[in-house]
Amino acid sequence: MKSGYKILWTDFALKELEQTFRYLEENWSETELRNLATNIEEKLVLIAQNPYLFQESEFKKGIRRVIILKYNTLYYRFSNEQVEIIAFFFKQTES
Repeated sequence: MKSGYKILWTDFALKELEQTFRYLEENWSETELRNLATNIEEKLVLIAQNPYLFQESEFKKGIRRVIILKYNTLYYRFSNEQVEIIAFFFKQTES
């Protein structure tokens, strides 16, 4: 991150991200992988600059979500002057 709040990933979120990339490596093209990585980085920069930018969850107070791509959603919370990525959801498409 160039500037802004510190971003930390939970072990759970990192595991979900790793599983997503493993799935995509087997089922999608290199271009789609790069596109996902670029979109994640762009959203993280925005979150680091303004953690209140994205919608708060209707179900869990203090949790915010940002749609990365059509099938990818990142969930995070902001506290103690840092952003914590708590989940990275990937909905697999039907074959």
